[in-house]
Amino acid sequence: MLVLSRHRDESIIIGDDIVITVVDIRGDKVRLGIAAPIEISVHRQEVYEAIQRENRQASRLDPQDARQLEHLNPPLRRDVRRPRPDEV
Repeated sequence: MLVLSRHRDESIIIGDDIVITVVDIRGDKVRLGIAAPIEISVHRQEVYEAIQRENRQASRLDPQDARQLEHLNPPLRRDVRRPRPDEV
């Protein structure tokens, strides 16, 4: 693990396009600002772990259970009327 010391308003850069900036320091808490491309997910560790647990649980869902869930919340269907070529 790389350990760095930074002061407020100082940053570290990961790769070419991720910047982490120390925004504020109050007592034993540090506020960080993270600038990253939209396609890169950024989560607190506890949120990431909860997402992983939910994904593992969903992957173990029995196909029969999934069919029963469809009856509770049927997929949305939209009746979209497309204009005929002579109406355009």
